[in-house]
Amino acid sequence: MPITKLDTTAALIVIDLQKGIVSLRTVHPAGEIIGRAAQLARAFRQHGLPVALVNVTGAAPGRTDAGRPTFSLPADWTELVPELEQHSDDYLVSKQRVGAFIGTSLDAYLRQRGVTQVFLTGIATSSGVESTARSAYDYGYNVAFVVDAMTDRDADAHRYSVEKMFPRLGETDTTDNVLKLLKEAPAE
Repeated sequence: MPITKLDTTAALIVIDLQKGIVSLRTVHPAGEIIGRAAQLARAFRQHGLPVALVNVTGAAPGRTDAGRPTFSLPADWTELVPELEQHSDDYLVSKQRVGAFIGTSLDAYLRQRGVTQVFLTGIATSSGVESTARSAYDYGYNVAFVVDAMTDRDADAHRYSVEKMFPRLGETDTTDNVLKLLKEAPAE
């Protein structure tokens, strides 16, 4: 379902567009996803709306039977891609879980700013994006998915999230339509 309304205080959450993740093989070219996310970040900033940039810095503590990487990660693995043009007023969320809410102060940050709607982009659709969306939904945010600004390592998982799960959690739309909504909204 297309996004019907831009809340007065919306925020953009960009999931895991960091050097180590974007270098992996994805369904859609990572460069296109990065470009769209960067466009959205610029537009949100122009309108004085919060931008949260998320990176993953490690695995969650505790036991897991899913396995952990057995190789060393490069030193710049967690660095956000420069195309995002990180600003000093962007909120950086460094997570150690799949989603961006659990174990971080993201919810507190958004609530302090009166955010009621979150727009999600990033990699990977079926893990970081979907997990963040589920928490956002549980916390009571209006959830919006910018589906052409996200991708996954698995085509079936990406498609299932976009077609089956996201409509249960919020609204879906494209970068161009979100930019149009922002353009029609009064700038601060």
